[in-house]
Amino acid sequence: MAVRPSRAAGLIAGCAVLVGIAAAPSALAQGSTTSPGADRSAVEGNQPSWATPSAKVGHADLHQQRHIKVALALRDPQGAEALAKAVSKPGSPQHGKFLSSKEFLDRFGPTQQTVDQVTSWLRGQGLKVDGVASNRHFVEVTGDVAQLQTTFATSLATFRHQTKDGRSFTLTAPESAVSVPRQVRGAVSAVLGLDDASRTITTGQVAPRAANGARPGVTPAAGDPSSCARYWGEVNNGAVPQKYAGGNQSNYLCGYTAPQIRAIYGLNSANTGAGQTVGIVGAYHLDSIVADTNKAAGQFGAPALTAGQYSAVLPGSFDNQDKCNPDSWAGEQALDVQSIHEVAPAAKIVYYGAKSCYDLYNALNKAVADNKVSLINNSWLYPGETAVSQAERDQMGSIAVQAAIQGQALTFSSGDSGDNSGPGAAGKAEASFPASHPWVTAVGGTSVALDASSKIKFTAGWENSGNTQSGSSWVAQNDADGRFAGGAGGGVSKLYDQPDYQKNVVPAGVANGHRAVPDIAALADSYTGIAIGYTTPQGYIAYSSGGTSLASPILVGLVANAQQAQGLTRMGFLNDAIYALAGKPQITDVKPTQAGVWSPFMAGFGHVSVPTQNGSYLLDLDSKPQSLVSGSGWDAVTGIGTPTSGFVTALGK
Repeated sequence: MAVRPSRAAGLIAGCAVLVGIAAAPSALAQGSTTSPGADRSAVEGNQPSWATPSAKVGHADLHQQRHIKVALALRDPQGAEALAKAVSKPGSPQHGKFLSSKEFLDRFGPTQQTVDQVTSWLRGQGLKVDGVASNRHFVEVTGDVAQLQTTFATSLATFRHQTKDGRSFTLTAPESAVSVPRQVRGAVSAVLGLDDASRTITTGQVAPRAANGARPGVTPAAGDPSSCARYWGEVNNGAVPQKYAGGNQSNYLCGYTAPQIRAIYGLNSANTGAGQTVGIVGAYHLDSIVADTNKAAGQFGAPALTAGQYSAVLPGSFDNQDKCNPDSWAGEQALDVQSIHEVAPAAKIVYYGAKSCYDLYNALNKAVADNKVSLINNSWLYPGETAVSQAERDQMGSIAVQAAIQGQALTFSSGDSGDNSGPGAAGKAEASFPASHPWVTAVGGTSVALDASSKIKFTAGWENSGNTQSGSSWVAQNDADGRFAGGAGGGVSKLYDQPDYQKNVVPAGVANGHRAVPDIAALADSYTGIAIGYTTPQGYIAYSSGGTSLASPILVGLVANAQQAQGLTRMGFLNDAIYALAGKPQITDVKPTQAGVWSPFMAGFGHVSVPTQNGSYLLDLDSKPQSLVSGSGWDAVTGIGTPTSGFVTALGK
């Protein structure tokens, strides 16, 4: 697999950097003329692209307390990446010969001497060392802005930033290079937390809402032509214009149940994920998750969780609730847990909760360092890869490579804002991150129509176009996002070269030598979504949810079933095995279908502009509202396609 940043992104001068793997600096970097002083050396890549003089608002509050992570460099990062490739590649002599977390630490991790050197320096600056990760990747530190500016010889300022999905923020970031004393520069690969980019992370969960904020029910109302349908076409509002004939127009679905979800992927009673343990990374923790999952299981046809089947690894406390929207993370956690449980009902689930959206890297690193789970679901993303600092991208690479060496797979949702060319992007498409990283599996989305017998009528790529009824016709919506009304993220990376596993599958004329997103897809369209339930401050609610935040955990459940079926406890990094199935019967090659969903309201999700009032709306499926549409072979909506019957026995063979 190609494992270097794209030439188009530019190499960092004098720094040995692989594709998302943080390396110790070369002698050239330590002696570089760009160093801020003879006794200090720059730590490159810690200034995000949006922290420009023209966007500066003011200075950061010197008394503000900040929690940061000082990242320590791997020993022999080139060797680590080579081993990750070898253990992940079917046919390689080392395929499947994974290391334990201790073996990884002894061979590639920072030494205890390095930790002691860095922590001693940090304490000498008056900073509080809160802890060190068990794999020695991160040193957690607390200090006020004044202390941090002195320690890292930089200044922190506030900047205006508009994300690709159109949200506006005022964020803190360094306005000058970050540096450390020369004697510790060989150990320090990055400083995370000096900027506020994590505030832009979104969970991407999709939940339809009526204009009054209420979510629709999960059962149809008898005799009501505007109610939801339990399966495609059960209810079709005949009072509205019928744009699609042949049964290809239906009311929005109430939310597929567990038996329906399992039918989509051809699962049988033996496919339970027994003997498997999977992980989920999110922020905060929904304390009612076990009771909620069991209540939803009773409603939607899944078995209840058994004692000890769900567990959580949590920090001592949570923070930044005013910046990170804990309610959205609660809904995301419920979606992740319940969708995995429906697909792989006997698999154990371990939830790794971050103390806030600022701390997701810590939670992910904890899941990898603990090495107790074979698959780690991540239903969160930055809407656009170039707004994330190089330092942060590199740390994701270091975590992902350790995971691959240990036989763990990381899945990430590809996003719910299509090609990210919305109001904040000035029409410029861009893939989301971390989905664009070559060492993760990016999961795109589909719309799925099941009939009354739970047979698939059609599968389309999830890219919806909105129409509003005007008399006896439909008029395309034309708001800030045009007619785009939500869809799976995808596109070609601006930063990473094309990995080996995509060669000869992703068309050369599409990739142009770069990493393409996504790799594979699963159900995501909330109008044909999954029924979930959980407890909010207002009480228990049940509704149809979706987004690629659903697709990613569905894939985790399917791979857990594959590992069970093949007598494995872990397959490791998945992408080589996934691309080996391209064009085979176990993968449905998704193509556009002329079909539409009627709804009395639009899905209020993410940050896509749609009408907020109740009305009469029709969603055209997979109709290229932006630049993305499904098609023959690999496409930027569904990757190589979506799993079907036989996937669990064929994956990795």
